[in-house]
Amino acid sequence: MLRIILLTVVVGLIFFLAPYIGLSEYIHADKWFMLAFYATLSYFNHLLMQQGFANDRKHFIEFYMGSIGARLILSLVFIGFFIYKGTPDIYTFISNFFVLYLCYTGFEIYDLYRNLRHFS
Repeated sequence: MLRIILLTVVVGLIFFLAPYIGLSEYIHADKWFMLAFYATLSYFNHLLMQQGFANDRKHFIEFYMGSIGARLILSLVFIGFFIYKGTPDIYTFISNFFVLYLCYTGFEIYDLYRNLRHFS
């Protein structure tokens, strides 16, 4: 979980410093909503994975696949809400959203495999 918090802080710093380093045209105005969404989603995913580890390790895969499905569905609902709301510059929003999706998913998979290495 510490790595996910560190990733959130680094991405937050990049978002904060983007206007000063000339990246504001590539980052959408709703960047803080996206970051809060992924921080919250990662926290709940971490709680779900801890429960999968604690209760019964033979059901861990079901917990993991459930979290992946929930992440995908919640992400589609999040994007759908912003499309319905009529967010300007929707292509920048979607590209920023999926870059964050890949970053957070990659870091969570890395953290999960790092924790599973102790059990193999």
